[in-house]
Amino acid sequence: MQACRALRALLLLLTCAWLHSAAASRLKSPALPIQSEKELMPSKGLSGCSFGGWFYSLEDTWHPDLGEPFGVMHCVQCFCEPQKSRRGKVFGKVNCKNIKQDCQEPDCDHPILLPGHCCKTCPKGGGDKESLPDPGLDFFQEKGKEKEDDLHKSYNDRSYLSSEDTGPAESRTDFVGLLTGVTESWLPSTNSVARARFSLTRTSLAFSITYQRMGRPSKIVFLDSDGTTAFEYKVPKSQSDMICGVWKNLAKPLLRQLQNEQMRITMATSTGRREEVEGKIIKHRALFAETFSSTLTSEEQNQGMGGIAMLTLSDSENNLHFILILQGLVTHAHKDLPLVPIRVQLLYRQHVLREIRANITAHDPDFAEVLMDLNSRELFWLSRGQLEIAVATEGQDTRQISGFITGRKSCDTIQSVMSSGDALTPGKTGGVGSAIFNLHDNGTLDYQVQVAGLSGAVVGLTIELKPRRRHKRSVLYDLTPEFDGALGRAQGSWSRLEARHIHMLLQNELFINVATAHSQEGELRGQIKALLYSGLGAPRHELPTLLAGHLVAPPVLSSAGGHAWVWVDEQCHLHYQIVVAGLSKGDDLAGSAHLHGLAEIGEMDESSNGPKRLLTGFYGAQAHGVLKDLSAELLQHLGRGMAFIQISTKLNPQGEIRGRVHVPNSCELSARGKAGDESEADEVGARDPEELKRDPNTCFLENQHRAHGSRWTPNYDKCFSCSCQKKTVICDPLICPVLTCGRTIQPEDKCCPVCDERKEPKDTKAPEKVEEHLEGCYFEGDQKMHAPGTTWHPFVPPFGYIKCAICTCKGSTGEVHCEKVTCPALTCSRPVRRNPSDCCKECPEEEKSPAGMEHADMMQADGTLQCKFGKNYYQNSDNWHPRVPLVGEMKCINCWCDHGVTKCQRKQCPVLTCQNVARKDDKCCPECLDSKEEGEEEEEVLTTKVPDKRPSRRH
Repeated sequence: MQACRALRALLLLLTCAWLHSAAASRLKSPALPIQSEKELMPSKGLSGCSFGGWFYSLEDTWHPDLGEPFGVMHCVQCFCEPQKSRRGKVFGKVNCKNIKQDCQEPDCDHPILLPGHCCKTCPKGGGDKESLPDPGLDFFQEKGKEKEDDLHKSYNDRSYLSSEDTGPAESRTDFVGLLTGVTESWLPSTNSVARARFSLTRTSLAFSITYQRMGRPSKIVFLDSDGTTAFEYKVPKSQSDMICGVWKNLAKPLLRQLQNEQMRITMATSTGRREEVEGKIIKHRALFAETFSSTLTSEEQNQGMGGIAMLTLSDSENNLHFILILQGLVTHAHKDLPLVPIRVQLLYRQHVLREIRANITAHDPDFAEVLMDLNSRELFWLSRGQLEIAVATEGQDTRQISGFITGRKSCDTIQSVMSSGDALTPGKTGGVGSAIFNLHDNGTLDYQVQVAGLSGAVVGLTIELKPRRRHKRSVLYDLTPEFDGALGRAQGSWSRLEARHIHMLLQNELFINVATAHSQEGELRGQIKALLYSGLGAPRHELPTLLAGHLVAPPVLSSAGGHAWVWVDEQCHLHYQIVVAGLSKGDDLAGSAHLHGLAEIGEMDESSNGPKRLLTGFYGAQAHGVLKDLSAELLQHLGRGMAFIQISTKLNPQGEIRGRVHVPNSCELSARGKAGDESEADEVGARDPEELKRDPNTCFLENQHRAHGSRWTPNYDKCFSCSCQKKTVICDPLICPVLTCGRTIQPEDKCCPVCDERKEPKDTKAPEKVEEHLEGCYFEGDQKMHAPGTTWHPFVPPFGYIKCAICTCKGSTGEVHCEKVTCPALTCSRPVRRNPSDCCKECPEEEKSPAGMEHADMMQADGTLQCKFGKNYYQNSDNWHPRVPLVGEMKCINCWCDHGVTKCQRKQCPVLTCQNVARKDDKCCPECLDSKEEGEEEEEVLTTKVPDKRPSRRH
């Protein structure tokens, strides 16, 4: 337990060190502060464990991630242990242990340590069969070898869909539910039927529900094995027959019940005639291959009767496979019969096209069959949603249910990211393309496409199959006539979609290709995929934000591209979903998405280096989440289109791809003032005092409540400026600008002196020039107007005045230009600051008093002597390897003391192009595995001599 607490303490220490460095970077760059993200915590009352900003359900296990440069501690395993208080309340307690001692000794002479593993294993082809590497890892390695061969496979081969782009967080399990009328005597008879599809990723359950013969439900309730409500979802009002939602942070016991098919779901209406349906949540083998579906209902008011059909086409033949899940079709009269005869018909406008007779049992009414060799007319009707499937019992008490067959419905978004890295001839152009699709029941496919950053004019925009041979493209549909070159967009509908095309679209087997004048075969290419619904409220029929290398400052010739949906809800929380494609295998797929709010005090050019608020770190191709506690300034930037989403990789830490984000919102806490510097103070002060008292973020000073974000001059000293930052009052001394006039006066109601214009008539031209540009420069930090030509130190809430930067108002353009103050080089060994707010240090005078020396010693905490890391103190320029509880000394990480600031960096490793990579126990960097063991020692010597030419990055 002491080791666990020490690990958490170190994690907290590293977090504080990161925040300290972030604050230091803000001092270097005068931009509005955008604070670090807080991980989305679960709803109040949910039991679990919080560790390192993440929430874990009870009985979860994980490897702690200490962040850069330490990374994931693969040899440390943490466990959220359920505990019970005296009052019976269940809570979680974190226990961590070192699992390295549990590793088995490999039965080979030269074991290796694979990346992301704790225990050594025998290399491929070694003697120990029990210590072989993880087959999942072998699969991803084999996929890399097969990529070239993929181009020669037939179009119906789906092996490439197993997704080398899929990250660990994207693995999912699908479930289905058939909901029929509740058989309670007090409820009215109903023939309502609903079909629910569920996708579980980690601890989030996304669901898509369609319903027939009932009004729009008002709520959905998930029941555990005891019939107790586990989760309730209030259905938003809509005209659609589709319900989309996400149940987040499922507890471990509920996850087990879900996997064991012990959970049920109910859905009920609240207006008019009460209708309620319920059903069991089950796994089913047909969900992966399903491309067509049907919900079967009855014309009669029979309670509890309905069904669903899951259908798919064969890959190479026109055979229609289907599985029926039936409920209520077999009555009590059939329960004594060993077999119940049924009749399955395929209908077109009440005409029977195909008929199958079979037997089912009362205990297992599910049924599977194949309709062989559908002809061209049947396939055409299938694509148009005009085929109907009907199931009926035979004999006494005949019952029948039926429904039309359409393309599979879900809340997922059919989309594609086109990148130069995924082109048939991969390249690095910095361009990007984005496409979204909507499939209707009648087989019509709506599409919207946008491109940016291309090397030449678009000469072709096509939807294609996977090529059967290298560079032998198979074009299905040409979208080029609908492409507007001036806008870089195409929009239209494809109404001639065949049943085979629908099947391939929903199996992620189609591609979209963009050809340009410079790349006739295709500069951009992307796979059309279904993006799992994540709860994002952004309109899915609108094009997302493009993310491209050419939008980075300076532009990057990246092989990657991406797009992002961003939305601000009623609580002013920012929701985002990001998709990236085209990162080459040489790139590190571990990236970070940043929301870059560009303050108006910075310039939107190549030197822009404002603070970034981390959205998330992600592995693979997708990232999504929620960002809370957005500042008013950031919301304003989003509303004006002055914010950016940026994706960074280790090869391009300053930005691999990015895009401008414009999210209109009504969340701004204040508008720009009608009277300059009094704008926000007047508007915030105009709020109802009683409302301010109830606000938990207000501040109380001088017997008065102040709103969060407000600024004012306190009564006790007019030379101070105070601000309220979430219940905390921060007051800073005003910094008076340097005056160039010969005579000054001190107004009684002002803190700073001004030029005495009456005594200096020669200088009257300067004020007149100011009057010609009444607008001057508006500075977002202090929200004041500054006269052209004036200079000042920026005010950046909540840090106050930043004396290490100076801003100038350019009178000709009205722009604010800020730059860092350059401090003079000092020759003394112990420089000091004369005032705490000074930017530059000075050498102390030799005759300085003892009191002055005490002040100098006090300021050493500002960074001239020692650094504290853990329980140890280090002198300036000292180097050491950090020690982590339960792990020991981290020899691959170097830390050093830089004038009181601890900085750590992982040893930079060269990029390897080989397929088989492993790391030896005494090495920091992975190496290529060579089959010649006799050359192993020579390779180690050579490896140590190869210099790392990549520029080092300090965190």
